[in-house]
Amino acid sequence: MRRYHAGTDFLRAHSIAELAHMARRRLPHFAWEYLEGGAEEELTLARNRQAFADVSLLPRTLIPWQTPDTRRTLFERQLALPMAIAPTGYNGMLHRDADIHLARAATARGLPFSLSTVSTTSMEAIVAAVPNVNLWFQLYSMSDPAVQEDLLQRAEAVGCKTLLLTTDAVLLGNREWDKRNFARPRQLSLRNKFDVLRHPRWIKQALWPHGMPSMANLDRYLPAHQRNAAGAAHFIGEKMEKQLSWDFLARLRERWPHRLLLKGVMHPQDAEQAVKLGLDGIVVTNHGGRQLDGVPATLDCLPAIADVAKGKLSILLDSGIRRGTDILKACALGADAVLLGRATLYGVAVGGQAGAGHALDLLANELRLALTLLGQPDLNQLSASRKPDATFTVSG
Repeated sequence: MRRYHAGTDFLRAHSIAELAHMARRRLPHFAWEYLEGGAEEELTLARNRQAFADVSLLPRTLIPWQTPDTRRTLFERQLALPMAIAPTGYNGMLHRDADIHLARAATARGLPFSLSTVSTTSMEAIVAAVPNVNLWFQLYSMSDPAVQEDLLQRAEAVGCKTLLLTTDAVLLGNREWDKRNFARPRQLSLRNKFDVLRHPRWIKQALWPHGMPSMANLDRYLPAHQRNAAGAAHFIGEKMEKQLSWDFLARLRERWPHRLLLKGVMHPQDAEQAVKLGLDGIVVTNHGGRQLDGVPATLDCLPAIADVAKGKLSILLDSGIRRGTDILKACALGADAVLLGRATLYGVAVGGQAGAGHALDLLANELRLALTLLGQPDLNQLSASRKPDATFTVSG
């Protein structure tokens, strides 16, 4: 079994796996399972990683060295790397002001940052703290039209030009770790309360001095006495729009005059429908294995989706990315860029902005090295071929 350095200096981490190991030691058990857990038997969670392992790399030799070109143009903006920070909820449980730390790390590297509806920092606070952020906003659609419209108006007011509508989490997946760790909703079991006390560094890092953060984007819609984690969780459960449909998406397309992405695509027919509606992009995702267990990995779904949608809209992919070679494989199989969730959350959990930046740099350096060793320094010139067993080989 591979062993990782058990120290606390995140700069000594040489991989995302080592950052994850450090995060596990830093966080109390319930927070670690919130970050790492999947639905039910976690078959999809495991498949997300195995799918990348199943794609092999076939290098060419005697290729003169040159600086690898990892640039990608996404929504008329050139990125130095084909990646962005994914929208993830309740990050303040991992580190105080985690969303600001993530936004700063991404912006320092010229990468987009996506903010979740259920973030612990509001969109207004993000822009105030990181004025030049390339902010994307992820929308959980609300059944209250006034709340929905206010969220959209706020996103426009802070200069957000990219909206991601998440459609695969109308109901939460069966996350059994939640039932194990909580005696009742939002109330930790006695065992987990004692475990929290064993993590004073996390208490200082995340809880001190105001306790558990609220979902800041939702605070204005809650009574004053419910502006806390429990109140926001109840609100989002009650107000989530459960009647999402293609007609609803068409109306949102008419309402939102900027870039609109559909986050939750795994079937090529859904990708075709997104093209017909004139969307700007899709995110191929299974919500990190946290929703319906037993679905394919996102990488398994990507080639068929790329066959019908490549060049017609932007294709992004998330779930399971832990190495620069994973990013390389996703791009070769049809993704224009990837969204990073857990990988950068491990970093922010152990080192705030610098930890998140270290995670991004690890992936960037691995990607550049992999392109060089593959003998194809241009990310845009990769090719993929299907093997007899239906897996793929990527070559230069």
